[in-house]
Amino acid sequence: MAVIEHLGPEYKVLALTAANNYKLLAEQINKFKPEFAAIADEQCLDKLKDLANSEITEIDSGQQGIIRAACWPDASMVIMAQSGFSGFESLVKALQAGRVIALANKEALVSGGEILQKMGLLDTSRIYPIDSEHSAIWQCMANSSCKKIKKVILTASGGPFFGMTMDQLRNVTPEEALKHPNWSMGKKISIDSATMMNKGLEVIEAKWLFDLNLEQIEVVIHRQSIVHSMVEYIDGSIIAHLGATDMRIPIQYALTYPERKESAVSDFSLVGKNLTFSAVDTDNFPSLGLAYRAAEAGGTMTTVLNGANEVAVDGFLKKQIKFTDIADVVKAVLNRHKAFQIETVNDIIKADQWSRKEALTVVGELRKDEDLCR
Repeated sequence: MAVIEHLGPEYKVLALTAANNYKLLAEQINKFKPEFAAIADEQCLDKLKDLANSEITEIDSGQQGIIRAACWPDASMVIMAQSGFSGFESLVKALQAGRVIALANKEALVSGGEILQKMGLLDTSRIYPIDSEHSAIWQCMANSSCKKIKKVILTASGGPFFGMTMDQLRNVTPEEALKHPNWSMGKKISIDSATMMNKGLEVIEAKWLFDLNLEQIEVVIHRQSIVHSMVEYIDGSIIAHLGATDMRIPIQYALTYPERKESAVSDFSLVGKNLTFSAVDTDNFPSLGLAYRAAEAGGTMTTVLNGANEVAVDGFLKKQIKFTDIADVVKAVLNRHKAFQIETVNDIIKADQWSRKEALTVVGELRKDEDLCR
């Protein structure tokens, strides 16, 4: 919302949503006075109405409310930043309604990129990436033909546990895992960054967004998070996007595209900065390899990857399993799944539901084993 405020009255907020943070949503309703607002958690509806000015703003709740917001009639752009698979259905509906999407929800493309393509909805001219890495690739490509691109290079900070061994990682806590060295992010994405699964999800997202083969997507560790990603062209040139670790930059670029406008981000200098790059340690951080494996298998496998990971991360945050168990849960669920081709949206939903149920079973098995070892 800081970007909207900076850009001024030319940009009007017509609809707002939240998962369960009714206090912040109420503040934003009272400040921006949208026509419509929805909160996903239906139990928060009355609390929201008590705090928000419902005389100006129509207020709804639940998944139907979120979808209404995503398809709001007069909106020219929809910013989609729901966490996890929950954003898939509203993305489908918004694309079907012809909206331009500023996309921060990578899980929707990871789970459903294939069906979106089959439905003719994966129109990248109407999907503007907000993730810093994908926005960087988008800007480095600058409408270049994919045939001119040799590969894209996704940079990863390495998270808070860079350089640690599996034995050291086994006993790290959720509190430690949430302390990202460079970015301030939500809990789920912070844990994904620590395991390197976030970069695996970004690989799959890049495949769909930029029509790439997996062989064209490389991940490198860049601890400084100054180079947000790079594109290597067939002539050997590499174009990189550099900047401050500030999400206002990619968000504003999506909102103002194809124009660039002055932002509120402080001046950034490269003087005194050292830029280093190294290979990913896939032995101690196996999640990235699991993502490549799922993407290579195709079909429902990436949906299962995402669902199992969401359950495993939740289990770690609740201290039900260890940090290193997250990848073990995902691997076990992938091993138990027989991938099939996706023909309908319902196939995605079924695969997601199956993966979550199976992942909960694996989490329970790991907890039982841990109890027996005590």
